[in-house]
Amino acid sequence: MGRAFEYRRASKEKRWDAMSKLYPKLGRVITMAAKEGGPDPEANGKLKAAIQNARAQNLPRDNIEAAIKRASGKDAEDIRETFYEAKGPHGVLLYIECATDNVNRTIANLKVHLNKTGGQMVQSGSLDFLFSRKTVVEFPKKPGMDLDEIELALIDAGLEELEVEGDTVYAYGSLTDFGSLTAAVDKLGIEVTKSGLERIPTSPVEFSEEQMEEIEKVIDRLEDDEDVQKVFTNIA
Repeated sequence: MGRAFEYRRASKEKRWDAMSKLYPKLGRVITMAAKEGGPDPEANGKLKAAIQNARAQNLPRDNIEAAIKRASGKDAEDIRETFYEAKGPHGVLLYIECATDNVNRTIANLKVHLNKTGGQMVQSGSLDFLFSRKTVVEFPKKPGMDLDEIELALIDAGLEELEVEGDTVYAYGSLTDFGSLTAAVDKLGIEVTKSGLERIPTSPVEFSEEQMEEIEKVIDRLEDDEDVQKVFTNIA
Protein backbone atom coordinates (compact mmCIF):
# COMPACT_ATOMS: atom_id res chain seq x y z
CA MET A 1 0.00 0.00 0.00
CA GLY A 2 2.88 2.34 0.72
CA ARG A 3 3.07 4.86 3.51
CA ALA A 4 0.76 7.83 3.89
CA PHE A 5 1.12 10.13 0.92
CA GLU A 6 0.60 13.43 2.63
CA TYR A 7 3.30 15.60 1.09
CA ARG A 8 5.41 17.15 3.84
CA ARG A 9 9.04 18.12 4.10
CA ALA A 10 10.52 18.11 7.61
CA SER A 11 13.17 20.65 6.74
CA LYS A 12 10.50 23.18 5.89
CA GLU A 13 8.63 22.65 9.14
CA LYS A 14 11.80 23.21 11.16
CA ARG A 15 12.16 26.76 10.00
CA TRP A 16 10.69 29.44 12.26
CA ASP A 17 8.66 31.02 9.49
CA ALA A 18 7.05 27.65 8.85
CA MET A 19 6.25 27.21 12.53
CA SER A 20 4.45 30.55 12.60
CA LYS A 21 2.09 29.15 9.98
CA LEU A 22 1.98 25.58 11.27
CA TYR A 23 1.08 26.30 14.89
CA PRO A 24 -2.21 28.11 14.14
CA LYS A 25 -3.19 25.25 11.81
CA LEU A 26 -2.58 22.66 14.52
CA GLY A 27 -4.57 24.78 16.95
CA ARG A 28 -7.54 24.93 14.61
CA VAL A 29 -7.67 21.14 14.35
CA ILE A 30 -7.63 20.84 18.15
CA THR A 31 -10.37 23.45 18.51
CA MET A 32 -12.61 21.74 15.94
CA ALA A 33 -12.09 18.34 17.56
CA ALA A 34 -12.85 19.68 21.04
CA LYS A 35 -15.97 21.44 19.81
CA GLU A 36 -17.18 18.31 18.04
CA GLY A 37 -16.57 15.73 20.78
CA GLY A 38 -15.85 17.60 24.01
CA PRO A 39 -12.69 18.86 25.77
CA ASP A 40 -11.63 15.55 27.38
CA PRO A 41 -9.10 13.77 25.12
CA GLU A 42 -9.66 10.45 26.92
CA ALA A 43 -13.32 10.57 25.93
CA ASN A 44 -12.72 12.17 22.53
CA GLY A 45 -10.49 10.09 20.27
CA LYS A 46 -10.34 12.74 17.58
CA LEU A 47 -9.12 15.33 20.08
CA LYS A 48 -6.57 12.92 21.51
CA ALA A 49 -5.16 12.31 18.05
CA ALA A 50 -5.06 16.04 17.30
CA ILE A 51 -3.11 16.66 20.51
CA GLN A 52 -0.68 13.81 19.76
CA ASN A 53 -0.05 15.15 16.29
CA ALA A 54 0.44 18.67 17.61
CA ARG A 55 2.93 17.50 20.22
CA ALA A 56 4.83 15.57 17.56
CA GLN A 57 5.28 18.87 15.76
CA ASN A 58 6.34 20.66 18.94
CA LEU A 59 3.23 22.73 19.55
CA PRO A 60 3.68 24.16 23.08
CA ARG A 61 1.40 22.95 25.85
CA ASP A 62 0.00 26.44 26.41
CA ASN A 63 -1.07 26.60 22.77
CA ILE A 64 -2.80 23.23 23.05
CA GLU A 65 -4.71 24.27 26.18
CA ALA A 66 -5.70 27.58 24.60
CA ALA A 67 -6.98 25.78 21.49
CA ILE A 68 -9.16 23.50 23.63
CA LYS A 69 -10.59 26.46 25.52
CA ARG A 70 -11.44 28.22 22.28
CA ALA A 71 -13.85 25.38 21.47
CA SER A 72 -16.37 26.84 23.90
CA GLY A 73 -15.96 30.36 22.53
CA LYS A 74 -17.78 32.16 19.76
CA ASP A 75 -14.83 32.00 17.35
CA ALA A 76 -15.01 28.22 17.13
CA GLU A 77 -18.49 28.29 15.67
CA ASP A 78 -17.21 29.67 12.38
CA ILE A 79 -14.35 27.22 11.78
CA ARG A 80 -15.20 24.18 9.69
CA GLU A 81 -13.51 21.54 7.57
CA THR A 82 -13.71 21.88 3.80
CA PHE A 83 -12.26 19.72 1.03
CA TYR A 84 -11.17 20.69 -2.47
CA GLU A 85 -9.83 18.77 -5.43
CA ALA A 86 -7.43 19.96 -8.10
CA LYS A 87 -4.97 18.97 -10.78
CA GLY A 88 -1.48 20.43 -10.86
CA PRO A 89 1.38 20.47 -13.35
CA HIS A 90 1.92 17.24 -15.32
CA GLY A 91 -1.47 15.94 -14.22
CA VAL A 92 -0.57 15.46 -10.54
CA LEU A 93 -3.70 15.01 -8.44
CA LEU A 94 -4.18 17.22 -5.39
CA TYR A 95 -6.66 16.62 -2.59
CA ILE A 96 -6.67 19.69 -0.35
CA GLU A 97 -8.08 19.63 3.18
CA CYS A 98 -8.79 22.98 4.82
CA ALA A 99 -10.03 24.45 8.08
CA THR A 100 -11.59 27.82 7.46
CA ASP A 101 -13.90 30.49 8.85
CA ASN A 102 -14.43 31.99 5.38
CA VAL A 103 -15.08 29.58 2.51
CA ASN A 104 -15.14 32.30 -0.13
CA ARG A 105 -11.68 33.51 0.91
CA THR A 106 -10.33 29.97 0.92
CA ILE A 107 -11.61 29.13 -2.56
CA ALA A 108 -10.34 32.42 -3.99
CA ASN A 109 -6.88 31.88 -2.51
CA LEU A 110 -6.68 28.29 -3.76
CA LYS A 111 -7.56 29.39 -7.28
CA VAL A 112 -4.80 32.01 -7.19
CA HIS A 113 -2.22 29.46 -5.96
CA LEU A 114 -3.20 26.96 -8.64
CA ASN A 115 -3.43 29.46 -11.48
CA LYS A 116 0.05 30.80 -10.74
CA THR A 117 1.60 27.32 -10.73
CA GLY A 118 -0.09 25.62 -13.67
CA GLY A 119 -2.96 23.96 -11.82
CA GLN A 120 -6.73 24.18 -11.67
CA MET A 121 -9.55 23.15 -9.38
CA VAL A 122 -11.80 20.31 -10.53
CA GLN A 123 -15.39 19.41 -9.74
CA SER A 124 -15.94 18.14 -6.21
CA GLY A 125 -16.03 14.35 -6.09
CA SER A 126 -14.18 13.82 -9.36
CA LEU A 127 -11.07 12.49 -7.59
CA ASP A 128 -12.80 10.44 -4.90
CA PHE A 129 -12.32 7.10 -6.65
CA LEU A 130 -8.60 7.84 -7.12
CA PHE A 131 -7.95 8.01 -3.36
CA SER A 132 -8.83 5.68 -0.50
CA ARG A 133 -9.39 7.33 2.86
CA LYS A 134 -7.62 5.26 5.49
CA THR A 135 -6.86 5.36 9.19
CA VAL A 136 -3.09 5.62 9.66
CA VAL A 137 -1.42 5.22 13.05
CA GLU A 138 2.31 5.95 13.17
CA PHE A 139 4.65 4.86 15.94
CA PRO A 140 8.41 4.26 16.38
CA LYS A 141 9.90 0.78 15.95
CA LYS A 142 11.75 0.15 19.18
CA PRO A 143 14.31 -2.57 19.98
CA GLY A 144 12.66 -5.82 21.04
CA MET A 145 9.27 -4.86 19.61
CA ASP A 146 7.47 -7.97 18.33
CA LEU A 147 5.67 -6.73 15.24
CA ASP A 148 4.03 -10.10 14.54
CA GLU A 149 2.47 -10.05 17.99
CA ILE A 150 1.37 -6.45 17.56
CA GLU A 151 -0.19 -7.26 14.20
CA LEU A 152 -2.21 -10.12 15.66
CA ALA A 153 -3.36 -7.94 18.55
CA LEU A 154 -4.59 -5.21 16.21
CA ILE A 155 -6.44 -7.32 13.64
CA ASP A 156 -9.65 -7.44 15.67
CA ALA A 157 -9.48 -3.63 15.97
CA GLY A 158 -9.56 -3.23 12.20
CA LEU A 159 -5.91 -3.45 11.18
CA GLU A 160 -5.55 -4.04 7.44
CA GLU A 161 -1.79 -3.78 7.09
CA LEU A 162 1.28 -3.13 9.21
CA GLU A 163 4.20 -1.60 7.37
CA VAL A 164 7.71 -0.69 8.48
CA GLU A 165 9.83 2.03 6.92
CA GLY A 166 13.15 2.52 8.65
CA ASP A 167 12.48 3.13 12.34
CA THR A 168 8.78 3.93 11.85
CA VAL A 169 5.78 1.59 11.87
CA TYR A 170 2.56 2.44 10.03
CA ALA A 171 -0.69 0.69 10.96
CA TYR A 172 -3.41 1.01 8.31
CA GLY A 173 -7.13 0.51 8.79
CA SER A 174 -10.41 1.52 7.22
CA LEU A 175 -11.93 4.96 7.58
CA THR A 176 -14.52 3.68 10.08
CA ASP A 177 -11.98 1.92 12.32
CA PHE A 178 -10.11 5.04 13.45
CA GLY A 179 -11.42 4.93 17.01
CA SER A 180 -10.98 1.19 17.55
CA LEU A 181 -7.53 1.00 15.95
CA THR A 182 -6.07 3.98 17.81
CA ALA A 183 -7.54 2.70 21.08
CA ALA A 184 -6.06 -0.77 20.50
CA VAL A 185 -2.59 0.65 19.84
CA ASP A 186 -2.87 2.75 22.99
CA LYS A 187 -3.98 -0.31 25.00
CA LEU A 188 -0.77 -2.08 23.99
CA GLY A 189 1.18 0.71 25.67
CA ILE A 190 2.64 1.93 22.40
CA GLU A 191 3.46 5.63 22.22
CA VAL A 192 1.84 6.97 19.06
CA THR A 193 3.70 9.61 17.07
CA LYS A 194 0.86 10.55 14.75
CA SER A 195 -2.57 9.28 13.85
CA GLY A 196 -5.30 10.44 11.55
CA LEU A 197 -7.21 9.92 8.34
CA GLU A 198 -5.05 9.93 5.23
CA ARG A 199 -5.96 9.85 1.56
CA ILE A 200 -3.95 7.09 -0.13
CA PRO A 201 -3.76 7.17 -3.94
CA THR A 202 -5.11 4.03 -5.58
CA SER A 203 -2.70 4.37 -8.51
CA PRO A 204 0.46 6.26 -7.45
CA VAL A 205 2.41 7.91 -10.26
CA GLU A 206 6.15 8.52 -10.55
CA PHE A 207 7.35 11.88 -11.82
CA SER A 208 10.75 12.96 -13.09
CA GLU A 209 12.98 15.34 -11.13
CA GLU A 210 12.18 18.13 -13.57
CA GLN A 211 8.45 17.52 -13.20
CA MET A 212 8.75 17.37 -9.41
CA GLU A 213 10.35 20.81 -9.34
CA GLU A 214 7.20 22.29 -10.87
CA ILE A 215 4.89 20.12 -8.75
CA GLU A 216 6.65 21.18 -5.56
CA LYS A 217 5.98 24.83 -6.34
CA VAL A 218 2.21 24.36 -6.28
CA ILE A 219 2.38 22.17 -3.15
CA ASP A 220 4.54 24.77 -1.40
CA ARG A 221 2.08 27.55 -2.20
CA LEU A 222 -0.88 25.50 -1.04
CA GLU A 223 0.76 24.38 2.22
CA ASP A 224 1.76 27.96 3.01
CA ASP A 225 -1.88 29.08 2.89
CA GLU A 226 -3.27 29.67 6.39
CA ASP A 227 -6.47 27.74 5.65
CA VAL A 228 -4.83 24.63 4.20
CA GLN A 229 -4.31 21.76 6.65
CA LYS A 230 -3.08 18.95 4.40
CA VAL A 231 -2.29 18.33 0.76
CA PHE A 232 -2.52 14.75 -0.47
CA THR A 233 -1.18 13.73 -3.88
CA ASN A 234 -0.87 10.72 -6.14
CA ILE A 235 2.93 10.97 -6.12
CA ALA A 236 4.51 7.51 -5.81
